[in-house]
Amino acid sequence: MRAHEAGALHGDFGQGPTWLRTPADVNELMAPLWPRTATKDAAGVLRVGGRDVASLAQEFGTPAYVLDEEDFRGRCRDFKTGFAGADVYYAGKAFLCRAIVRILVEEEMNLDVCSGGELATALAAGMDPARIALHGNNKSVRELNRAVEAGVGRIVVDSFDEIERLSAIARERGVRPRVMIRVTVGVEAHTHEFIATAHEDQKFGFSLAGGKAFEAARLILEQGTLELRGLHSHIGSQIFDTSGFEVSARRILTLQERIRTELGVDLPELDLGGGFGIAYTSQDTPSPAGDLAERMFKIVADECRGLGIAQPHLSVEPGRAIVGPSTFTLYEVGTVKPLDGLRTYVSVDGGMSDNIRTALYDASYSATLASRASQAEPILARVVGKHCEAGDVVVKDEFLPADVRPGDLIAVPGTGAYCRSMASNYNHVPRPPVVAVRDGQARVIVRRETEDDLLALDVG
Repeated sequence: MRAHEAGALHGDFGQGPTWLRTPADVNELMAPLWPRTATKDAAGVLRVGGRDVASLAQEFGTPAYVLDEEDFRGRCRDFKTGFAGADVYYAGKAFLCRAIVRILVEEEMNLDVCSGGELATALAAGMDPARIALHGNNKSVRELNRAVEAGVGRIVVDSFDEIERLSAIARERGVRPRVMIRVTVGVEAHTHEFIATAHEDQKFGFSLAGGKAFEAARLILEQGTLELRGLHSHIGSQIFDTSGFEVSARRILTLQERIRTELGVDLPELDLGGGFGIAYTSQDTPSPAGDLAERMFKIVADECRGLGIAQPHLSVEPGRAIVGPSTFTLYEVGTVKPLDGLRTYVSVDGGMSDNIRTALYDASYSATLASRASQAEPILARVVGKHCEAGDVVVKDEFLPADVRPGDLIAVPGTGAYCRSMASNYNHVPRPPVVAVRDGQARVIVRRETEDDLLALDVG
């Protein structure tokens, strides 16, 4: 439970509900925030995938990202079942490694990549290129060449410069790559400014209002070097309300109707992107994949009926909604510093180098004491990192037991998406490993960096 949502115990945060003051409350797990196999045993130790975190910390060290493989697979299946009849592309930018790609292959998922490195990872792990989509607002000639050579299923074009580059490659190679046009539909998603991607004043896509998207379609169709499959829209991230998708679908399908009327082409596909939200705190209420699918299918069907056009084949791109809840970060407490009348600062052995989202997006997270139960009263705590930076905050406000102490393990849920992907070596801190657990077995799928790794790149 977040302090600013339910009231806190000290200072300016106000008077909290009395039930928040019981030790039992801070020992419990709030299920929507955690992987599906996560529980606490009778001793208060967090368990996931048949393993307890104390043994994981002993075997793999801390900090570590712990991924519940069964949870990840289950969420893939939820989206495939919910969006039956559509194509589901896992958005690799949320988190990608070869082991994840192999799971996607086994679960018969498609994959969305947005860089040459992500494409290389996908190909190295055996993903069928026909099931890969390539995104990006500034794809290099090298990246486009590699995508065409590999035979990726579709390339989402983002600028006139890119259309020119890709057309030249197509002519040179004597091939006709499949493309979609990314359309900026002018929808302001209910999300942070830096992760809203469909309003006009940003770097992605072709403007709908300014006529650039229609011009891109006309150019591609006139040149004939690229196969235009459809239109693409992505309105942001961490979205809970499907009203944004409704407006986006209406606008992009109006463009599709104009392309049919004026250019004489029925585009067979439509991608409404991803951005589906997950629960980071008790205030977040994400929708199940099946509910999202039902509403989005209805939105597209209603709009097509109103415009009198054939319903295109739909695709979506969940990333965070699949990997986000499947993973938590496990830390060890190093110091505990009470500030009278304010809160207690609990410092852990990671921080902004393994989770920059709190500092970058003002993101909210939750936390739990993971290595034992406690009968101490809850206190208002701030979980912070070890970096030389005042903004090095992992969890802004959380209730933890008053006897939290050095050596305790703290777990922060919902860290599967973007935390490892955006991790850095700030202060020359090596990045943590990713440990996958399933049926009582644990394996490293991304190893911990070492100081030797850091020095290997330093050629000075």
